[in-house]
Amino acid sequence: MGQPANGVLVLDVAGQVRFAAGLGSDTSVIDNITTVWRRRHVVPLKRLFTLAEAEQPLIVATFTTSQGGCFLVFVGAHGDELSEFIASVDFSDEILRHFVTNPYEAITVVDKEGVLRYISPIHERFFGLRHGEGTGRSVTEVIENTRLPEVATSGKREIGQVQEMNGVTRVVTRTPIFDRARNCVGAIGQVMFKGPEAIEKLSVELARVRQELAFYKRELSGMRNRSHGLEQIVGNSESVRRLKDDIVRVAPLDVPVLLVGESGTGKELVAHAIHLLGGRSDKPLVLVNAAAMPGNLVESELFGYEGGAFTGADKKGRKGKFELAHTGSLFLDEIGDMPLEMQVKLLRVLQDGTFERLGGDRPKHSDFRLISASNRNFDAMIKESRFRLDLFYRISAVTLRLPPLRERLDDIPLLAERFLNDFAARHRMSPKSLRPEVVRYLQERSWPGNVRQLQHAIERAAIFSDDDFLAIENFEQSSAEADTESSVFPGLAGSVSLSKTGIRLAKEKVELDLIREALAHHNGNKKRVAEALGMSRSYLYKRLKDLESE
Repeated sequence: MGQPANGVLVLDVAGQVRFAAGLGSDTSVIDNITTVWRRRHVVPLKRLFTLAEAEQPLIVATFTTSQGGCFLVFVGAHGDELSEFIASVDFSDEILRHFVTNPYEAITVVDKEGVLRYISPIHERFFGLRHGEGTGRSVTEVIENTRLPEVATSGKREIGQVQEMNGVTRVVTRTPIFDRARNCVGAIGQVMFKGPEAIEKLSVELARVRQELAFYKRELSGMRNRSHGLEQIVGNSESVRRLKDDIVRVAPLDVPVLLVGESGTGKELVAHAIHLLGGRSDKPLVLVNAAAMPGNLVESELFGYEGGAFTGADKKGRKGKFELAHTGSLFLDEIGDMPLEMQVKLLRVLQDGTFERLGGDRPKHSDFRLISASNRNFDAMIKESRFRLDLFYRISAVTLRLPPLRERLDDIPLLAERFLNDFAARHRMSPKSLRPEVVRYLQERSWPGNVRQLQHAIERAAIFSDDDFLAIENFEQSSAEADTESSVFPGLAGSVSLSKTGIRLAKEKVELDLIREALAHHNGNKKRVAEALGMSRSYLYKRLKDLESE
């Protein structure tokens, strides 16, 4: 055409040419634009449109006032995506308007220096800005918690980021903008979710997916545990290897198992291993701590109750442990502490599996495998009529003895490594290690609290150690709890005049005195008392019964 690549045409209200230059002077261009202008009351004038009748694609941008209209004319370059888009879509201006006005697509634009170049009207209203008030200012002065300057600098997109603005949580995306030379020239921000309610809906859906994921993870873990149910029982000593062999032999047999051993020897871990290696591994393992249940609630906890069975009872009733363990396993920990009247009722359930809920009159049936545990001396309890002989026979078809830690001191390095790794994983820190002299130091102690006491001592040492290796001095703070005669009775450690019974009774008396002091110090909070004294809550409840009987 021999004319400049761009042009301008100005028309008055009547459609008369008031100014023309470049492409705007071309006769065909004037005729086309004049026709569009004069029909503006019939066909609304678009801000962007193309002149398809021209010899080459021409893009026209329109600016109107009450005196007339100004038209900027551009040649649509071949291969230019923007030109092709405008030339191909006759409602391209409406699409662009959508992106600057729609609350879910509206954009905030910054240049590469982080200066705000454009903010959509809906966002201006949200931030309480007058129209155009934010333009030309640093975006960080206008929008709190924005990261658009960082995105414009790094050229890296951020998708689905949570941003607090004006006390409202929104999910946003931040996108860098590049020129044809792949230089980042700025960035745009968009809101993906307008308000908290949209995020809440997404959160509910994510929670559902996470629950499903957790379920499948548990299933996978269960499948692994069925083959490796002994992994949690740490140790290679002869006594532990023998215990593991016995577990493998007994687990597939659907017979009651009684676990006996001192407090802290890991009876619950053994119960889990028996269940996971048995034929009911895909069913629940229900845990019951007989020592921790208040006497007036034992029956309702085990048998369940019907609605309205007693004051405060759930109107819908509640299943007891026997029902919950149906087709699975029931682990009765500290069964030696069960009251005699409950021993009778338990015996009836074990005989034929039938029972009735509290307040109910319909017999129910539960088929479960019983695993029991206790640190009590059953021979003495039976002689003193504190435990029923017939119940003992029912629960002890197979009896497994768990060795105390003093009989398996060679396992201390492995146990310590497990405890340190678990402790580090829980607190997201690097695991610490033991120096060889510390291992020897730990093996020289008697550990009356067994594996549980060792775990507490190692975790306390890890807390107070500033190094990657635990030293002996890190354990000295808790040495009084780990030693036996020499720690509690320093003046009597070498005495040969005291009988073992006398020492035991004296130790029990001191222990009860310590429990009294701890109860007073912690205002009766039993959980804190147990933690302060390094003992399990079930053992604390047992000692509290001894206090009550004094």
